[in-house]
Amino acid sequence: MSLSWGSPLIFAHRGASAHAPENTLAAFELAIQQNADVIELDTKLSADGHVVVIHDQSVDRTTNGSGRVSELTLVSLRELDAGSHFSDTFRGEQIPTLEEVFEIYAGRTFLNIELTNYRTPFDALPMKIAQFIELCDQETQILVSSFHPIPLRRFHHLLPSIPIGFLAKRGAAGVISRSWIGNALIPYQAIHLEKSDVSSALITKAHQSGKRVHTFTVNSADEMAKLLSLNVDGIITDDPIIAHQVIGAY
Repeated sequence: MSLSWGSPLIFAHRGASAHAPENTLAAFELAIQQNADVIELDTKLSADGHVVVIHDQSVDRTTNGSGRVSELTLVSLRELDAGSHFSDTFRGEQIPTLEEVFEIYAGRTFLNIELTNYRTPFDALPMKIAQFIELCDQETQILVSSFHPIPLRRFHHLLPSIPIGFLAKRGAAGVISRSWIGNALIPYQAIHLEKSDVSSALITKAHQSGKRVHTFTVNSADEMAKLLSLNVDGIITDDPIIAHQVIGAY
C-alpha cells in the first residue's frame, strides 16, 4: 500500500493554529479557507469513552477549565470554552468530537488523525477511530499517525488499508524510530520528522523504500524553503498561508 496524496503537501497543524485556537472547528474551517491540503488533529478519549479532539492530557492550557481529559465526561468537556484563551473573537469555541469533524470535513479534505493516547496505549481509541473511518467511507483521504507504536499497531491490525504516519521524536530520542527498527515496529507509509532531523540522505533513503517524509512543526518561510529544497513530501505548519507563499515561490 502506498500513500498517493501528491507532493509537497501543506498540513494545517491542529488546524490553522497560528490564526485560530488549536484543534477547534474554527481552526479547521480556517485551514480550509487557507487552502491547506491536510487538516492535522489530535485525538483521545473522554472519561465516558467519546473520541474528542484535543492535544494535551489536560484541558488546562487550551480551555478555561482544569483537569485530565480522561477524567472528564463529554458533557463536562463540551461546557468548556476552548477559544477565549486564544482571542475573545473565538470565545465559546468548544472541544470538538471526532464524529463532528468527520460530519463536516470527511470528503472535503485530507485528514491526519494523531492518536495521542500516549499514557493509555491499550485503551479503545484505535478501535473507535477505526469504526468512525469505516462509517465515513473516506478511507483514501485519511492518514493515522502517532509517536507511540502500540496504538498504531493496534489500529493497523483493525484497518490495514489506512496509511500510517510514524512520528519520530527529535534528536537522540527518535533515533530508533528513524532507523529500520521503526519500520519493523510499525509498517508505515510516511515518517513524520522534527524539522532539525531532516536530511537529504534520510529523505533519499525513505523515498527509495517507498516512504514519504513529512516534517513538523515548520512556521518560518526560510525553514520551509530549505526543507522543500531537500524534497520533503509535506510541511506540517501552524500557518498554511506562509507555506502556500513559499511553495508558490519555490
